Amino acid sequence: METIKFSDWLKLDLRVGEILKVEDIEGADKLYKLEVDIRTEKRILVAGLKQHYEKKELEGKRCIVLVNLEPKALKGIESRGMILAAVNEKENRVILIVPEKDIEVGSKIM
Repeated sequence: METIKFSDWLKLDLRVGEILKVEDIEGADKLYKLEVDIRTEKRILVAGLKQHYEKKELEGKRCIVLVNLEPKALKGIESRGMILAAVNEKENRVILIVPEKDIEVGSKIM
């Protein structure tokens, strides 16, 4: 993996978000449509978490969101960010990256 400069790291806007709503996407066996609160607004994100989490496990969960990622349409839905997760080598286990303790939604990751 290529090394990045500290100035590149500073370009990332990572925030604590809270997943408010989780919906199935018609025709998608891996994707959920998520409504995520990042304090300044609520955003729609599409995430490949369906094989790893039930909807009820995600609703109300705090997570880390890459906020300033370029929007991308997935299954006809504009995804405006990315939720960070750890993935094992076999890519058969996905675990959300979550704050260790309770902190306000919208808090910046540094």
